[in-house]
Formats: sequence, structure tokens, C-alpha cells
Amino acid sequence: MIVAAIHFVYTAACIATQFGEDEDFLHDISIGMEPEDGCLHVINSTEENEHVFASTEFGIENLRELILIHKSNVALGVEEPFDKTQGGS
Repeated sequence: MIVAAIHFVYTAACIATQFGEDEDFLHDISIGMEPEDGCLHVINSTEENEHVFASTEFGIENLRELILIHKSNVALGVEEPFDKTQGGS
């Protein structure tokens, strides 16, 4: 399979604004995503382990699907909403 090279990504803050969602919520939803899913972690400074979540356009589509699945599961009572006071799930 031939895949075009990635030439730009969107940060979690940008995606959160686009979706009208909380950035921490997007981080919680994206935890299981891999680079193959369009999820990347971008080094944000010289501090060890300081990075930001970013996504390709393909990753944004995958993230949109995961959000819909999560919200549907919450509405059905199958899954608990993420607790912002606990730092995620």
C-alpha cells in the first residue's frame, strides 16, 4: 500500500476547537490510538516527556469515530463519561 507523506498535523488544541470538545477529553479518547491511526506525539520542549497530542487528517476522522462511539456508549449506560477531576479515565 502506498501512503502519501504527511506534510502537516493538527494539535489537540486545534482539533478541540474544531470539534467543540475539551482538549483533555480528546486526549482521553485518543489514548488507544497508534501512529497507524494518525495519532502522533510532538515534542513541545527540551523537557523530558513533554509532548502534545497531534493528529493527521486521517487521525481526525478516526478520532471523530471514537468520540461518537464513546458518546453513544455513555448515552446507553455502557460506558462512564470521563471524569475531568480524576484526570481522565
